[in-house]
Parts: sequence; C-alpha cells; structure tokens
Amino acid sequence: MLSPASLFHSFDLDISDLWLNSIAPNAFSLLAESGSAEEATFVLGGVLLSLIVVYLAAKAGGELCVRVGLPPVLGELIGGVVVGVSALHLLVFPESGFQESGSLVMRLMEATSGVSPESAGGIFQAESEVISVLAEVGVIILLFEIGLESDLKELIRVGPQAAVVAVIGVVVPFAAGTAGLMLLFGVPTVPAIFAGAALTATSIGITAKVLAEIQKLSSPEGQIIIGAAVLDDVLGIIVLAVVASLAKTGEVQIGNVIYLVVSAAVFLVGSIFLGRLLSPFFVALVDRLKTRGQLLIASLIFAFGLAYIGAAIQLEGILGAFAAGLILAETEKREELEEQIIPIADMLVPIFFVVVGARTDVSVLNPFNPENREGLIIAIFLLVVAFLGKLVTGLGVFGKPGINRLAIGVGMVPRGEVGLVFVGVGSATGVLSKSLEAAIIVMVIGTTFIAPALLRIVFKEPDSPSEGTAIAPESAEAGAVSAE
Repeated sequence: MLSPASLFHSFDLDISDLWLNSIAPNAFSLLAESGSAEEATFVLGGVLLSLIVVYLAAKAGGELCVRVGLPPVLGELIGGVVVGVSALHLLVFPESGFQESGSLVMRLMEATSGVSPESAGGIFQAESEVISVLAEVGVIILLFEIGLESDLKELIRVGPQAAVVAVIGVVVPFAAGTAGLMLLFGVPTVPAIFAGAALTATSIGITAKVLAEIQKLSSPEGQIIIGAAVLDDVLGIIVLAVVASLAKTGEVQIGNVIYLVVSAAVFLVGSIFLGRLLSPFFVALVDRLKTRGQLLIASLIFAFGLAYIGAAIQLEGILGAFAAGLILAETEKREELEEQIIPIADMLVPIFFVVVGARTDVSVLNPFNPENREGLIIAIFLLVVAFLGKLVTGLGVFGKPGINRLAIGVGMVPRGEVGLVFVGVGSATGVLSKSLEAAIIVMVIGTTFIAPALLRIVFKEPDSPSEGTAIAPESAEAGAVSAE
C-alpha cells in the first residue's frame, strides 16, 4: 500500500521498516531534487486536498448508511470506492497504475496553484505516500480502540461455549476458503491463505447493535454470540499477523508457520500478563503528570511501543496495538481513555477505510467483460463460504437444550472492520491480485448487508431481556463504536 509491491517480499520488511527505509527517504528526496520550499508547500497542499476528499467521502457514505440501518464503516468503504480508482479518480495512487495526470487532485492543483507538469510527478508520489502512512496509523488506532473496548473478564465468563463457537467460526471458513480457492480456481498458496484468513473475523459492533435493537443482547444466544465474536477478533488478528508474515516470505514452510503462530500467541499473552502487572505503575505515572493530555499521550506511547515490538519480531504492528488496548482496558482509566481516543479515531480511522475502498478496482468484477467472470465467480464463492462457514458455528453449542443455534450462526456472519483490515494489509503486502482483493471487499459488503436482516428474522419476536447474569447493553454499544 505504501510503496511498490516488490518491496514487501523481503522477509524482514514491515510497515515501520518501509517508512524508515523507503517512503520517508523517497518523499524527502523528491523534495530535495526540486531544491525548493515551494515544492514542499505543493506536497502539503496535495495532502490537504486529499484529506478533504477522504473526509467528505467518509462522512457522506457514513451518513447514507446510518439512515438505512447499516454501519457507518461500510459507508466509508463505499465512499472510498466512489472517489477512488473505480469511479471519480479523486483519490488514486501510483501503484494502482495511475500517473499524476490521472489524479483529479493533481489536475486541480495544476489549475489553481501553478504546479508545473515537470514537478507534478514528484508531488503526486510524495502526497500519495503521506496519505498511505496516515492510513496505516489509522489502522493502528483502530486496533488499539478495539482492544480497549474488549473485556477480558467477560470473555472468561462466557467461557467454553463462546470459545467452541469462535474456534469453529475461524477454522471452518479459513479451511474451506483456502482449499476452495486453491483446488477450484488455482489460486497460489499464499494468496489463497490470505483470502481464507479474511473470512475468519466477525464484526462485534454490527452484531451487538442488532441484538440490542431486538432486545436479545442479554439472552443466552446473545451472550454466546458477543463472547464468540470478540474471541473471533482476537483469533483473527493472530491469524492476520501470521499470514501477513507469510506474505513477506512468499512461501509456506511448516516450521515458519509454527514459529509465527507460537510467537503471536506468546507475544499477545505475554504482553497482557506483563501489562497487567505493570499497569498500576502506568496509572500512578499518569496521575503524577500535570500537563494537558497526559493520559492520551502516555497511552499512545504505550500502544505505539507495543506496535513497534510486534513489527520488530516479524509480526504485525496491529497485534501490539490490540494488546495495548486489552491491557489498558483492565485499568481504572479505561472509560476516560475511551472518551479521549474517540476524536483521534474519528480523525485517522476513516482514512484507512476510504483508502482501502479507493485502491479497490471493482471494475475487475464487471460481468460483461469475459476476462472478469472468474473474479466474479470467486467473489460469489467467498460470499457463500463466508455465510455457511459461520452458520455452522451454532452446531458447536452444547449442554443448552432449546437454544436457538441458527440465531447464533447468523449472528456470527457479519464481517466488517476487521475483515477490511485484512484487505488493507493484503493490499499493502502486494499478495492479493486486483480481482481477489475486490472479491474480498464484495464478501465483506455482502455479509454486512445480509446478516442484520436475517438476525431479525431468526429471532422471531422481540422478548424482554432474560433475567440473571447478562451483558449490559451499554458495554455492547461501546463495542459497536469500533465498527462505527
């Protein structure tokens, strides 16, 4: 996403390495070649115009989706598709095959700011790289926020039932999707594994919102769905770290896979264990600080630090950010930090989703072009596997006669924000073809549209919340923030 795809096939290259070793020197060298401070001003102007496009697309798409009962994150994705390579060409990137002449932002700058055609190419390259870096920071913030809104104690309480449902919801779609892509469509191993992994996540925000609306959040089915969805996200992020590392090597080696799985699990569990031991010192330090923003800045330092460690040990930085959120969620500062991180997320996270949409060329799924039909068939295949792979999770519920297993399966169907993270990382590593990337986008959009309506059908009549121990609607609504 941040540089030509070939850069990502080095084993020890990750996003932070890319920024330090390639993007920053390249961007600054472009400015140095011009020898002009005016050139730097033009780059800043291009970034500002691009951000205007990003925020307008995110807000317009989000508002439209909210008004029809869909999550705003889906609107941000669709808004990105509209302004990107598929339609308006307002937000395009060099690696998509576009030159500066194809960017309407650059043409506007040439018309209004006096940018010369000779310098337009360098400005376009630098502006695109800055937007890409901001998108990567946005996904770090997103995973930190998701971790912050997760509740380890609640996960432990719903325990075995949710764990079985979550494991089935990861293993079945991953295995079916990967095997199907390889055997039926001849997709190479690593891209097939990546696409199969994109089928594993479940959107807790979308599901929790629908369950709250139909008053089933506190039902036994609702408790299992929410617990399993959170566990799915945890397992999905571990899977993402593993497959993203595999994409860097370009090959699958059993020893390497075992190492990555074990290191991801040890890193996540170890970070949480040590973090919980050290969190009292973190709280005490924050309480001693006197300057404005002490909690937010200290938390971001902690999150970025763990993200860097995750990237440095050949896992993804997002795994570290997620672990940081889980750790800080156990402190007394959780609610205060949740409130303070929202404006940061509102500013950076939409950039990630809009950029994912802008990079996706949905024209590769045009059924009227014979060359595109295989990609369209793959999209339909992924959508079917995504639906059936989660529907079977209800069969994993045991010891609860009379429970609505169909409702549990349907509740696990929607993907959403974490599914889009897979697309973004896959695009950044260069492992996904344009048709496969678009097919995954179609899967995410399709499951997000289908599941809420079906969930209302399988829960026939809204009942009053069950008595006894239940998940508070407020906590679930908080979980929905990450998808909104």
